[in-house]
Amino acid sequence: MTHNGTTISHDTDQGAVLCFLARAEPGTRRVDTHASIVFLGKDRVLKVKRAVRLPFLDYSTREKRKRACEEELRVNTRFAPDLYRRVVPITQGEAGFAIDGKGTPVEWAVEIARFDETLGLDRVAATSEIQPALAVALADTIRRAHDRCPPTHSGPWLDSIAGIIDRNTTRFRAVHGLPGNAVDRLDALSHAALAAQAALLAERGATGCVRRCHGDLHLGNIVLIDGKPVMFDAIEFDPVIATTDILYDLAFPLMDLIHFGQAAAANALFNRYLDIADEASRNALLLFPLFLSMRAAIRAHVLFTKSEQTEDDRSAWNEAKNYFDLAVRLIDPEPPCMVAVGGLSGTGKSVLSRAIAPLLGRPPGALIVRSDVIRKALFGVPETTHLPTSAYEPAVTKAVYEALMERARHTTEQGCSVVLDAAFLRSEERAAFTATAPADHHISLFLEADRAIRLSRIDTRKNDASDATAAVAIAQEAVTEGDLDWLRIEAGGTPAETLARCAPVLAKLFPN
Repeated sequence: MTHNGTTISHDTDQGAVLCFLARAEPGTRRVDTHASIVFLGKDRVLKVKRAVRLPFLDYSTREKRKRACEEELRVNTRFAPDLYRRVVPITQGEAGFAIDGKGTPVEWAVEIARFDETLGLDRVAATSEIQPALAVALADTIRRAHDRCPPTHSGPWLDSIAGIIDRNTTRFRAVHGLPGNAVDRLDALSHAALAAQAALLAERGATGCVRRCHGDLHLGNIVLIDGKPVMFDAIEFDPVIATTDILYDLAFPLMDLIHFGQAAAANALFNRYLDIADEASRNALLLFPLFLSMRAAIRAHVLFTKSEQTEDDRSAWNEAKNYFDLAVRLIDPEPPCMVAVGGLSGTGKSVLSRAIAPLLGRPPGALIVRSDVIRKALFGVPETTHLPTSAYEPAVTKAVYEALMERARHTTEQGCSVVLDAAFLRSEERAAFTATAPADHHISLFLEADRAIRLSRIDTRKNDASDATAAVAIAQEAVTEGDLDWLRIEAGGTPAETLARCAPVLAKLFPN
């Protein structure tokens, strides 16, 4: 039987098996998707492949469903080994159906440990603010997963990108109520970006940046377990779909955080991932507008389809429209800007930089370039490793600022805004910023706070890249030199108060 492009198989009476599983354990709850039926028990989840053949998967026979279950277990134990347990047979004997019984296997299920689905990051993001610390932990989780994925042939991924854009466009043109000019603009900008970045995409494929990734890393497929983010439900049915550039994999949770209004968390995820990534990722910032927009467009595509399959499902249509609008916004050109945040140690430069970065440029906001982190990188040590006094000699500091400016310049050349977090105590350092920054899109801030406040803040630092001590902070008071023509910001209050004092001048970057 075929319905709406879906072929339904009757190689077994799957309906009887499904009815059995729904009653097998007290309190079992059934959840249906287009490709699976999930039974939520008290301590475990049984996931059965639906007996269907779709354009992108084939579960039409019992043997194919068994192989799909085995592949799902294999793929997902890489991401969530404590969740995915085994493939279990549903058997039929003289006494009827049984889970892992001694009769003949008539169906197969993936057994997964039960978790609290209210702790899915999509639900968390919809109801509360995701803190930067969680976003940083998510970045670390994703990066570790990418590091474990071996590079693979990139041809199918590169060949698929134009088709993804075209399928989305075809779908959007069939949606009643979508403005045609917006659909055309999204299509044109997407294909233009693809053409402009074709060489970079190919280079990344040739240098190992295309891997068998999770493939479907929206926030609904990330859950908090013991307070830590765990990725699950990776794509198993088609390795081609799951084989992408690692930054395209990252783009899905980034885009979803933006969709849920979690700008600070999105920026923290973006910055942390790039902090711990290799230079190749920091040289590929040009790809983010296209990748983020494609991810938003795919979500819009899926939700528009869902809204048509369910009568009067206006909520799904509205959410799809929000994703569509986001797809256009994410790829719409916007000039990058550069903001310098200077000041003595303890004035709150890093705190303000993290607050400003989500507000600048296209989502997910600005890249933060911090002199303390660059200094540690120059010495080849982790950013929290304490360096000796010799690492702060004038010649070293000069090299640090040269690297700082080069990183900032390269970032804006890729269309990404940047926040520079450094002391900028010397006139030549401030002059270098002015010479590097885009002429009409930069701001220079210099934070000031009383000595007692600065020393108190330094005393409470933990696991920070700064090596500044109270003695260093006091000594800095005599270092500031030259005419300080930057905007002075009183920063002795709360972070919110400091940000509020900066708001009027930041608004000048975005007059509209």
